[in-house]
Amino acid sequence: MHTDADKKGLLTVGGRDPRVTPVGYYLRKFKLDELPQLFNVLFGSMSLVGPRPEVRKYVEMYNEEQKRVLEVKPGITDYASLEYINENELLAKSENPEQTYIQEIMPAKLKLNMRYKEETGLLTDLTIITRTVQKIVSGN
Repeated sequence: MHTDADKKGLLTVGGRDPRVTPVGYYLRKFKLDELPQLFNVLFGSMSLVGPRPEVRKYVEMYNEEQKRVLEVKPGITDYASLEYINENELLAKSENPEQTYIQEIMPAKLKLNMRYKEETGLLTDLTIITRTVQKIVSGN
């Protein structure tokens, strides 16, 4: 964990980010911090299911094939959200969380996003929503 992450410009620090308050930690843990995004769904800028929006810094690292995921309306949940629901815990185990994110996690999430792009449909969305609710209720 990097206590000076904001000074270093790190976006991904892993573990219990010292910039997050105790209340914020629990809001994130139970995905309650995602509730305001429902307004984005209601206003049409997001979908319930679709690739999670990524920080511009990381999007600029995408290759041409990976950029195809930007053609899909972003969503609140997706395959990658399910697979990496404990992403912060994974990153906390790394000596260099940002490098781990860029070299390992981001490419894997992009593959899952491409899978969603190819499998888009009502049944896929319902499956992802159901699995998301199950994971949140079970506490991951």
